[in-house]
Amino acid sequence: MSVLELPQINLHGTATTSSEAVDEAGRILVATGAVTADYPRYMHERENLVSTYMGNFLAIPHGTNDGKDTVLASALSFVRYDNPIDWGGNPVRFVVGIAGKDGGHMEVLSSIALIFSDEEQVDRLLVAETPEEVFALLGDVNE
Repeated sequence: MSVLELPQINLHGTATTSSEAVDEAGRILVATGAVTADYPRYMHERENLVSTYMGNFLAIPHGTNDGKDTVLASALSFVRYDNPIDWGGNPVRFVVGIAGKDGGHMEVLSSIALIFSDEEQVDRLLVAETPEEVFALLGDVNE
């Protein structure tokens, strides 16, 4: 199974707070069947421990080790916001929820970090008009 499929990409998130954004990213992961309904609670726990803001308008909420039993398969959710969300004082336009089975999230995390370290890629993601365009830019995460 690929960690990212078109239905997991939302280009018009509706959240207005970081907590709502974690819920929005978590609901997508639950809908894929990759995590149980309890997983978003562990995403919030992680966020309470340490901010998942990464720079370049990106936050990558993911669960704590205590929640690893709620992860059934590795998966991503990708939500873009038209207006920046205040993430602990930082502007976030992209929330990439991550669920990693058996440590699989580390490779995915590094792929996402690599993409978002390239400002041209970030600019392309900001203006992408379809999930297919975003998928083309992020497709390497499935390898």
